[in-house]
Amino acid sequence: KLPHNNGMNGNGVHHVSVRAHVSVNPAKLKSHRQRWNVRPSEMSKKTLNPIRAIVDGMKLTPNPEKPMIALSIGDPTVFGNLPTDDTVLQAMKEAIDSHKYNGYAPSVGYQKSREAVSNFYSCPEAPLEGKDVILTSGCSQAIELAISVLCNPGDNILVPRPGFSLYKTLAVSMGIQVKHYNLLPEKSWEIDLQHLESLIDDKTACLIVNNPSNPCGSVFTKDHQHKILAVASRNCIPILVDEIYGDMVFPGCDFQPLAPLSSDVPILSCGGLAKRWLVPGWRMGWILIHDRNDIFGTGIREGLIKLSQRILGPCTVVQGALESILNDTPPEFYQGTISFLKSNSEICFSELSTVPGLNPVMPTGAMYIMVGIEMEHFPDFQNDVEFTERLVTEQSVFCLPATAFEYPNFFRIVVTVPEEMMIEACIRIREFCARHYRPRSQDSHELDQ
Repeated sequence: KLPHNNGMNGNGVHHVSVRAHVSVNPAKLKSHRQRWNVRPSEMSKKTLNPIRAIVDGMKLTPNPEKPMIALSIGDPTVFGNLPTDDTVLQAMKEAIDSHKYNGYAPSVGYQKSREAVSNFYSCPEAPLEGKDVILTSGCSQAIELAISVLCNPGDNILVPRPGFSLYKTLAVSMGIQVKHYNLLPEKSWEIDLQHLESLIDDKTACLIVNNPSNPCGSVFTKDHQHKILAVASRNCIPILVDEIYGDMVFPGCDFQPLAPLSSDVPILSCGGLAKRWLVPGWRMGWILIHDRNDIFGTGIREGLIKLSQRILGPCTVVQGALESILNDTPPEFYQGTISFLKSNSEICFSELSTVPGLNPVMPTGAMYIMVGIEMEHFPDFQNDVEFTERLVTEQSVFCLPATAFEYPNFFRIVVTVPEEMMIEACIRIREFCARHYRPRSQDSHELDQ
C-alpha cells in the first residue's frame, strides 16, 4: 500500500514499515510542534535589575533650557576628568605588542597573572598564593561565581539594605531567596548586627558584606568588622565580601580588608581593576579564596574552577598587563583620585546640608553620597522616584532614587563628575527643593488642603 515514490526503493521490510507508519499517521510525530512556540527561559524571566526596572519606568524629559548633569552612573570614566594612569595604559600596550596574549588562557586565568594578584593582596594575617585567586570578567562575574558556588536554589543569602542591586538580580535568577539586613544611616551606615543575626536560619548559605559601600560611600571600622565576623562565626556562615572599592577611601580613614581580621570564618573576597584603576570597561575582576582552616576544603575551589569554565575566563590582554598594572602604578595616581573624590564629596555634602528637607550622609570612601529626603516636606511627590523624576524634568539633574537600592526616601549622587558640574548640580537641587519645600506648620497644612 506504499506509494511508489516512497524513496525506499524496496530496500528491506524494516525500512518500509517505518516509512509506512509515518505516511499513515504523520500527525503523531508532529503533534507537539505544529506551530512556532519559542519562549524565554524561566531564568531569563526571573532576571531583573531593579535599577533598570526603575529608571526605564521613569519619565525622564530634561529641561531643554538646562544641559543635563547625570549624577546617576557609577562609571568614573564618563566625563573624561578621571583618566587612568599612563603606566596602566603602557602595560596594556606592551601586552598587545608582545603578541603573547591572543589565545585562550586557562579559565581561571594565567598562573603568572593569578600570582601577581595573590602577591599584591597577600599579608601575614591572610596569606595568599596563586591557587587562591580566580580571575573573572569583572567584579560582577566574581560575585556571580561566588554566589553560584555557595548556594543552591531554595537557599537564602543575606544582603545589605541599601545595597548594590546586582546581588539580588543574580540570586533571584538562580532561585535563591534574598534577605535584606539594615544599614544604619545615623551610624555612618554600619550594619544593624541584631537585625542581621535575626535573619539567619538553616537555609542561609552566605552573608554578603560590601565595604567600602555602594551606594553609601561608607567604610567600616576594624572594630565593626570584628563584630560582623563574630555573627558569621557563631552561626557558621561563610562571607562573600565585595571589596571592589577597597583602598578607595578618603585621607584620615583607614580601609581594612575583612579576611586578615578573620580567625575562622571562610571568606570569598571579590575585587577588580574597575574602580581603583578607573578602567571598568576592561572587565578584570578576581575572587580571593581565604580559607585558612580548610572549611571550604577542595569542593569550593573545584566548584569555582568548574564554574569559571562556563565562559573560559576574562580578557587575556588585560591578564598580560596585570602584573605591571598592580606593581608599577604610582601611589600619586591613587592619591590624586581619592583627593578629588573627597573634595567633591565635601562640596556636595556642605551644599546640600543647608537645603531644607535634605539630609546628606557624609561618605568616607568609594564614589557616592546618599541624601535623605524628608518626604513630608515635599507633598508634591509621593516618593523618591517621583522626586528624582521631577528633578530631571525641571533642573536636568539626574540622581538615582534609592528605591533602586531597596531604600526609599533617599537618592544617590555619584561624585566623579567635574567639580564645576558638581557645584552647578547642587545649585539646581537647592532651587528645586526651595520651589517644592513646604514647612510642616498647621497653617501650611491648611493651605495645602
